[in-house]
Amino acid sequence: MTNKKILLFDVDGVLVHGYHANPKYRICWDKDLKEDLGICPERFTKEFIFDTFRNVINGERDLKEALAEDLPKLGFHGDPQEVIDYWLKKDSNINTDLLQHIKALKETGKVRLFITTNQEHNRAEYLMKNMGFENYFEDIFHSARIGATKPSEHYYNKVTELLDLSSNEKPILFDDTPNVVEGAIKHGWEAVQFNTVDDFTNHPFIKSIL
Repeated sequence: MTNKKILLFDVDGVLVHGYHANPKYRICWDKDLKEDLGICPERFTKEFIFDTFRNVINGERDLKEALAEDLPKLGFHGDPQEVIDYWLKKDSNINTDLLQHIKALKETGKVRLFITTNQEHNRAEYLMKNMGFENYFEDIFHSARIGATKPSEHYYNKVTELLDLSSNEKPILFDDTPNVVEGAIKHGWEAVQFNTVDDFTNHPFIKSIL
């Protein structure tokens, strides 16, 4: 339980310019995947991301082991770690405008800041340590750790438990995905669909303390 307002942030489409639920705001990390590693991005998305990766992102499988099994089918016969390193580096376009506001919020001492994201273990660690998010956020509640993805009820229940929220505490979630926002609201949180930084700065609570 806390007297400070809890703010929760998604990664892709919010903290990082990358995959956004709205194609208008989407930046694809894999646009040069074919040229750089010889892997067709469309096939990688269809045959790995939308299939095998589902069991990685919920913590059931290890990313490197899953890639080692699937990459040869996609024409890549090198070390899967090379693909992981490439993926992590390319998918790291930080939303610097938003992060500057988050830094200012942190300095007010009136909020607690956390990340809530559908993410596997490798990238969760990369986000916190290599990309420096550990300097802004207390913790990252990624799906592989939770054992479920947003917008499942189990995910929201587990994060509520980890935050030790009382029944009258309503954290604010900023997320780009409509059904995630809807699920959070249904769970009793406040949630805002994020397209641009204005969706954050125009929120009444944020405006009141920045």
